[in-house]
Amino acid sequence: MLQSQLPVVNKILACLPRLDYQRLLASMETVELTAGDVLCEPGEAVRHVYFPSDALLSLLNLVDTEDVFSVALMGREGMIGAASVMGSQLSPFRVIVLGSGTALRMKTKLFVQEFRSNEVLRDAVLGFVLALTLQISENAACNRFHVIEERLARWLLMMRDRFSSGQFHITHEMMGHMLGVRRVGVTNAAHSLKQRELIDYSRGAIDIIDGVGLKAAACGCYRMVEGRHGKA
Repeated sequence: MLQSQLPVVNKILACLPRLDYQRLLASMETVELTAGDVLCEPGEAVRHVYFPSDALLSLLNLVDTEDVFSVALMGREGMIGAASVMGSQLSPFRVIVLGSGTALRMKTKLFVQEFRSNEVLRDAVLGFVLALTLQISENAACNRFHVIEERLARWLLMMRDRFSSGQFHITHEMMGHMLGVRRVGVTNAAHSLKQRELIDYSRGAIDIIDGVGLKAAACGCYRMVEGRHGKA
């Protein structure tokens, strides 16, 4: 089956009328993203925009030369490179692939031209930018006021929602980046959730075995962010 005839997985692109999507698709290429790949660094020129299909990405903020923490998660609901439509030619974040998958990639210059001329695309992108801004803001407050175990439960639920699966792989190092804590903090929080029979984990393999219980264990930020995202 031709790519243009396949269901549109990315939610921004899915907003487009079919003919507009097919025309845009002619300027795109499908790329395979592998866990651990870095798509861009802070201050680096954004040459391509990415629309994830089934890959999971993390936006990381660099505190100094060594410490980084995740400010947002992104899957098929969003895109990488949205800052380009705001006039920025440089990436504000390090973007790393958390979960392997595919994405559609397009040259930034062509995307900006399409954004300016296509009202439907413009509305979809701006709606995503609002949702992303709210997620980043909520994450900052969450890291300040909530305990590690609640925050870990929340991040795992966010990953489950974007993977559409309760089973995935993630290292303790990356979980530390998501929570802004050191490895021992991640280990203790994960062990607590395992003891409560909410998750199981071994060597980076996470299995959510009680989604309802995990949601109850998560801080209220999960429901706020996911609710806002659904409306945006």
